[in-house]
Amino acid sequence: MGPNFFDPFSLNVWDPFKDFPTQISKENSAFVNTRIDWKETPEAHVLKADLPGLNKEEVKVEVEDDRVVRISGERKIEKEDKNDTWHRVERSSGKFVRSFRLPENVKMDQIKAVMENDVLTVTVPKVGVKKPDIKAIEISG
Repeated sequence: MGPNFFDPFSLNVWDPFKDFPTQISKENSAFVNTRIDWKETPEAHVLKADLPGLNKEEVKVEVEDDRVVRISGERKIEKEDKNDTWHRVERSSGKFVRSFRLPENVKMDQIKAVMENDVLTVTVPKVGVKKPDIKAIEISG
């Protein structure tokens, strides 16, 4: 593990409790447990988040200084009608925030975010890695 070794967990700035009070209500638990997968391909870093029931207007993807991608979402509680009687409320409301610091080899100005079937996919392209030119040398003797 030389100086160029990248450990994503040593730089991960994700703090699951940063934006929540110490007492997390049951309604918020679905958002606190929002799972985000981070994989690296030869071309890009890809973040995938399962966000059931959220539409793209309720989700934000932001870029902070120093290669930090911030994903947040919020579902507000529906306003109650005086004539309505709620028998059961199971859909969660609340908000979540996750931040990920990416390595230096990314093009932060070319990030793409797509929301499809309740899954948010954020793709951060990597800077092209130049392959070394290999030239065969004839061996004499």
